[in-house]
Amino acid sequence: MAKYRKTPEAVARLTPLQYRVTQEAATERPFANEFNDHHEPGLYVDIVSGEPLFTSLDKFQSHCGWPSFTKPVETGNVVEKHDTSHGMRRTEVRSAHADSHLGHVFDDGPRATGGLRYCINSASLRFVPLAELEKQGYGEYRHLFDSEATQP
Repeated sequence: MAKYRKTPEAVARLTPLQYRVTQEAATERPFANEFNDHHEPGLYVDIVSGEPLFTSLDKFQSHCGWPSFTKPVETGNVVEKHDTSHGMRRTEVRSAHADSHLGHVFDDGPRATGGLRYCINSASLRFVPLAELEKQGYGEYRHLFDSEATQP
């Protein structure tokens, strides 16, 4: 059995907005979402499966209205698909284990970190604070934050 998976119980717990975003590929309103201006250190996981997606270390302010990240924490947990909806050519980002719609990836991110901007809906994410990583079963990601904690 996979550690991270989509279950009927997990889908049933979603709010109407979370359901529309993750299951129907909707988009939440820009700027008026939970994690756009969120700066606490920690891990962002899929709201449905709990699979680790992004860290606060890779989050940046893109001024687009949604949380933006330069890269996934585990590339195998993120799937990219061509999206031609709404008359645009984009790359959709979905979680690998739950197939949740997360958002889109664009090539206008910070050049110094690879040039990508993962523009992600807050409604598709659950935040695990750094202090809670062990308790919530994500202790293996604690080491990513160690160098940040020792800097002045």
